[in-house]
Amino acid sequence: MIDHGKKNLLGVEIDAVDYEAATERFLSAASKSIRYNTTALAVHGVMTGVQDVVHRYRLNQFDMIVPDGMPVRWGLNLLHGTKLPDRVYGPNLMLKICEGAALRGFPIFLFGTDQKTLDLLQIRLKEQFPALLIAGAEPSKFRKLTDIETDDLVDRIRESGAKLAFAGLGCPRQEVWAYEMGDRLKMPVFAVGAAFPFHAGTLPQAPRWMQSWGLEWLYRLLSEPKRLWRRYVYLNPAYLFLLALQFAKLKSFHRGADVPAVPRQNFG
Repeated sequence: MIDHGKKNLLGVEIDAVDYEAATERFLSAASKSIRYNTTALAVHGVMTGVQDVVHRYRLNQFDMIVPDGMPVRWGLNLLHGTKLPDRVYGPNLMLKICEGAALRGFPIFLFGTDQKTLDLLQIRLKEQFPALLIAGAEPSKFRKLTDIETDDLVDRIRESGAKLAFAGLGCPRQEVWAYEMGDRLKMPVFAVGAAFPFHAGTLPQAPRWMQSWGLEWLYRLLSEPKRLWRRYVYLNPAYLFLLALQFAKLKSFHRGADVPAVPRQNFG
């Protein structure tokens, strides 16, 4: 088990952990019915925090941020000598948590994406983990929720009997949702990004060799060029440039702790 704690990467506090440590941390919080906001950030997720001090403040209130992308793992190893042998890929971590939840009898709640994807996801998860208890599942409304809708959603999740929740709303909306809901839900929340459609089989994943070489971004860019080209053409070079500045100690990156209040978004 590897757990070196939080490390500053461009001002975002990333947890230098492996799958075993991340899974145990999350399930331990579920056993205690306490908040444990978790997300898995690749380069795009880190850069959302770099570009927006308010969002960086949100991210740095998370209990755990795992290094989802290979370039994020490389950054931790370069800057802090963590010697992480692998990234902690969000979709894989979700499966490991589901496996542990099934073994411990912890019901889960799925929130996000559309109804078709949710239906397929539940079928696939039950096929892989027959003992897994799914307490509830709700699709996103793909808009901001009213205060009443937010309150009702919190009540439904808490009353479902779930011990933990997964949120698949896309970055950064899912991190905003987890930040705003975590204290109210009284359970661990994992913002899992594209894990829902990946595991449902509605969105293909990059081949393993591309993932291992840190080229998953290229696969996704080629798959959805119109939607993603700005994200990767601009953010990837910017990430590498800023990483070089931090490594050379030419620029300091702060956590954004000077932001005392964050406006609520209520996205769902």
